[in-house]
Amino acid sequence: MVAADRVAATVLQGVHGRRRAGQGDAFWQFRPFLPGDPATRIDWRQSAKSDRLFIRETEWEAAQTVALWRDGSASMGWRSSPAMPPKRERAELLLLALASLLLRGGERVRLIGGPGRSHAGRAGLEALAQGLLRNDGPDAELPQPDPGLPRHARAVLFGDFLAPLPEIQRAVAALAARPVRGHLLQILDPAEETLPYLGRVRFEGLEAEEPTLVPRVETIRALYAERLRQHRAGVAAIAAAAGWGFLTHRTDQPPGQALLALWQALAPE
Repeated sequence: MVAADRVAATVLQGVHGRRRAGQGDAFWQFRPFLPGDPATRIDWRQSAKSDRLFIRETEWEAAQTVALWRDGSASMGWRSSPAMPPKRERAELLLLALASLLLRGGERVRLIGGPGRSHAGRAGLEALAQGLLRNDGPDAELPQPDPGLPRHARAVLFGDFLAPLPEIQRAVAALAARPVRGHLLQILDPAEETLPYLGRVRFEGLEAEEPTLVPRVETIRALYAERLRQHRAGVAAIAAAAGWGFLTHRTDQPPGQALLALWQALAPE
């Protein structure tokens, strides 16, 4: 939680998350009176200070619910070197950092597949962290149907999304049908993108896959890069078809970059 708050502070420190006009009691800003505005909205005290009429706008206060999920399967525990964080660790850091920003902005957050309740305020971050700990066992590679998810909520899914494309499509379609709009953040170790190995290498799976022995890894590097590109394009197409966003992140990059991209993607329209 401390690390997540630190990352969140680098992105948006002390800025409210819902700065737009709407129904509410909190003052937001004065703006000039425009033709068509009802006269009852004129702030006469502010208008008396100049030769123009001003409208007093309040801030939109309808908090939205953002549902969060991270891939907790065994493959997310992999890293190419001790200098790299495991993918799962980075996913949980970004999930909690995003939750910290959302809670500061007055939104509500919940875990997909969690205890079935949404959280608000500072205590919500601790509740999410505890929820991740309780789900520390074998987790599905993709989110399962969550009947408690509010309609018209937003969703952010963190994972490597290396599952077969039809499985990813079914998972996204199930959420989009509620309807829920969201974003996918694909998190990969740099070695999963570049395949930097040389010579004879034996690759062993983390989820009961059969080992694969490659006599000269460097000879398949270009083919591997093309397969990864095609798979990533497929995931992006699935997200776009559902009206979702798709972002990528590598564990050797600063987490603040991915968090800023997500925060901007979730900005009020």
